[in-house]
Amino acid sequence: MTSPNSEPLEWHEAIFQTLKENNVQQVAYVPDAGHSHVIKRAKADPDIRDIVLTTEEEGVAVVSGAWLGGQRAVLLMQSSGVGNCVNMFSLLDSCRFPFFTLVTMRGEYAEFNPWQNSMGLATEGALELMGITVYRVNSPDEAAEIVDAGLVSAFDAGNRVAILLSQSLIGRKKWMR
Repeated sequence: MTSPNSEPLEWHEAIFQTLKENNVQQVAYVPDAGHSHVIKRAKADPDIRDIVLTTEEEGVAVVSGAWLGGQRAVLLMQSSGVGNCVNMFSLLDSCRFPFFTLVTMRGEYAEFNPWQNSMGLATEGALELMGITVYRVNSPDEAAEIVDAGLVSAFDAGNRVAILLSQSLIGRKKWMR
């Protein structure tokens, strides 16, 4: 993906542009630094409704409701939020709703907060146990392609898809003393 002057786009912007190209009209999220660029762009875009959540499991219902209303929606969350959603993921299977989420990972590369480790290690397995196909983005140059493939799988084929944005991709978080 390139900008109009043929310079490569930052992977954050490439993800946002891929959402736009795939006609995503709603973005639901709990605020997260790893998703801040996409959130900021969604808030500024008159064609996208941004929905701030108090907890991630609300997002499963929001994106399901968007689908019933004829719109494509994505859920942005951190890996720790996946644990909050496990019970709500049963809605997706029971009702056969398509689903797409972008998950920023914690508990991986250079994690400073031990509270993030358990869910970070369990995220992929928990999603797969709930019938959600998992793809992982590890490098900036693969972000747009993997997100596009996930969106097509979710909204054209009716699958449930999670894209994990690795902690090494989103950047190392540092403890501030």
